[in-house]
Amino acid sequence: MVFITILLGLLPSFLMVGLGGLIRKRLSVNAWQGLDRLNFEILFPALIFVAASSRPIELRDIASIGPLVWAILLLGLAAGYLARGFGPDRFVDFAGAWQVAWRFNTAMAFVAVATLTAPPLGELAVAVGLAIPMANLFAVTALSRGSGSLRATVAKVATNPFLIASISGVIVGLSGVQIPAVMMAPLEMLSQAAIPVALISVGATMNWGALARLNRFTGIIVATKLLLLPVFAFSMATFLSLEPAIAATLVLFAALPTASAAHVLAGGFGADRELSATLVAQTTLLSALTLPVWITVIEVWIF
Repeated sequence: MVFITILLGLLPSFLMVGLGGLIRKRLSVNAWQGLDRLNFEILFPALIFVAASSRPIELRDIASIGPLVWAILLLGLAAGYLARGFGPDRFVDFAGAWQVAWRFNTAMAFVAVATLTAPPLGELAVAVGLAIPMANLFAVTALSRGSGSLRATVAKVATNPFLIASISGVIVGLSGVQIPAVMMAPLEMLSQAAIPVALISVGATMNWGALARLNRFTGIIVATKLLLLPVFAFSMATFLSLEPAIAATLVLFAALPTASAAHVLAGGFGADRELSATLVAQTTLLSALTLPVWITVIEVWIF
């Protein structure tokens, strides 16, 4: 019964993805890319900032969540590299696919957390805020290996809108300052638009035949992201006897499909964009099966 309830809670989001697939030809490729850019530069940064700054954050939250989130990312980095021998010859092409093993879909995070009986929104915002710089550092460093300077790599990470929004939101949350409602209202309006726009755009740009292209290489990457990482997170939560809100945050975070814009970053470095896009589609489509399972695990064994 819990599983069915969660599946029904996620169904509207997956229907939005399906809607994007149905109307993909109504807009040009440039229009969809423009929507992705709008989400990346404005809408999702607003969502992340609002989530992080809307409630007080304790230093102990950062100290307890940060190292565990980084451990999850490091495991994705290490386990994903096991697919190197089955992947493309060019390292940059492999790196474009490798990032899928640890990067995460922020849109799906805020969709999925809303299905929990006690949504740990503050903890999730902290987790996302601390994970974004590390995940981007890993990805940009791998993709720029031998093709860019350290200064260029640092600049790409430091100017990431998600990073700026998450750090700003965490700082406000730590300070305990209440931003005036008249200033927060526009940000809240922008944040409310982020998720539906992102879901429709994902559906419009997704390769819906990607599951037919699952092979040994992509299988290792997908299994790392959707199975190994959440198992690891749940094991950590159990072994360390973490409080329910933090445990739920870690398992949910680890179970997310990869970032929908991973193929955009890969293409920017000259990597095989189609391979990255295929992996994005595979993790997104298969998460329709795996994510409800992990949310059920959270509800039954954590809460």
